[in-house]
Amino acid sequence: MMSASFGRRLLENQDRELVLPPNKTPPPAVDLNGREDLKERIRSALMARIDPSVAGRVPRDVLRLEVAKLVSEIATEERIELNESEENALAQELTDDMTGLGPLEPFLDDDEITDILANGPYSVYVERRGKLEKTTARFRDADHLVRIAQRIASAVGRRIDEASPMVDARLADGSRVNIVLPPLVLNGDTISIRKFPKRGITLEMMVRQQNLSHDMATVLQIAARSRLNMLVSGGTGSGKTTLLNAISRFIDSGERVITVEDAVELRLQQLHVVQMETRPPNIEGAGQIAQRELVRNALRMRPDRIIVGEVRGAEAFDMLQAMNTGHDGSMSTIHANSPRDALYRLENMVLMANLHLPLRAIRTHVASALNLVVHIERMRGGVRRVQSITEVSGMEGDIISLRELFSFQFGGERPDGAIDGQFVSSRMRPDFIANAARIGLDKELLEALGIAGA
Repeated sequence: MMSASFGRRLLENQDRELVLPPNKTPPPAVDLNGREDLKERIRSALMARIDPSVAGRVPRDVLRLEVAKLVSEIATEERIELNESEENALAQELTDDMTGLGPLEPFLDDDEITDILANGPYSVYVERRGKLEKTTARFRDADHLVRIAQRIASAVGRRIDEASPMVDARLADGSRVNIVLPPLVLNGDTISIRKFPKRGITLEMMVRQQNLSHDMATVLQIAARSRLNMLVSGGTGSGKTTLLNAISRFIDSGERVITVEDAVELRLQQLHVVQMETRPPNIEGAGQIAQRELVRNALRMRPDRIIVGEVRGAEAFDMLQAMNTGHDGSMSTIHANSPRDALYRLENMVLMANLHLPLRAIRTHVASALNLVVHIERMRGGVRRVQSITEVSGMEGDIISLRELFSFQFGGERPDGAIDGQFVSSRMRPDFIANAARIGLDKELLEALGIAGA
């Protein structure tokens, strides 16, 4: 019988078979024509023959082929007219429902899409090339969306329900997922996915995409090789982590790098990298390990550099301590609207550590720890651009002194909403020229800055 052979072929040692005996009584012939009620009939008949617990352990490509065979068989039995492309499309959809993210699954394979946003079961948006667009994708109903959300949460040992209506998770490919259920959201269950790029972005690629100029890329490369402590600032979705990944490629392969993140996103190319990730509390609310604990522990792991994926709270003080105690070349990102705002936010985060330090002492600490602030923004039209590269040059009285080396100067707006402009060097001589000189890159640095007599 087909059901026994199918079960044995996929999982020889399973007690329960994947496919159950088919219905023997065919209904009258009908035409599908894209009708959801007929698709639901096929779906129901298929699910009656498949054990989901077994299906979940079958490789997706194998499962899809077998599901396609079953769809064809069921369509014949039910006398539903389907052509081959319709059968394959329905098989893919059903496979995505059983083991993937349902109607969201195709967007994961689209390299042009960076964000997937489901606002309830019938409203799905994606960000493509920096612009949001509504899609035709939809879940069957609210229960369908909840089942997908629960599958995502359970894969990382979390739960999502009325008692725990909010969760952060990570997909197998590294993409970040945030799920929020009612009553915290009023328009239905919400899933937000920030996709992890399949290919690493380099500074050269960012230059071609006009995210920054060639000279700016050269300066950032020299800064990384000169072991400057850098902070990448910007708003949500501005490309901070992507830029940090690109800069980190110039870390010497012989250095030991410790990364600390809420959810692992950094993909460093060096051989000697230790990645640390925070742990959220369990169902009982215990067992949480925050970034601050990980940063402190990283200091005991003999790091050459420490990279904090995103500094958000009291761990800012420990990160600055690391930068000030011999771990040159450390890096982090921060949510901010400008380089100056990034420093203000750092000050506030240090205050969150309840160290009772006077503000001047905190600012002195920040000024001595940081060398460079790189600010990136997502502009109208979706293009992400490095707005400024700014050197932290010490203290003037009670204020941290900044020296802008590069900036993006606006040149107007095109009819399609895109922003024109150019990257401009201030032609100011940076303090870290001495660091570049130690590795023989001082002349190259001055040339990139456009300083006469370089």
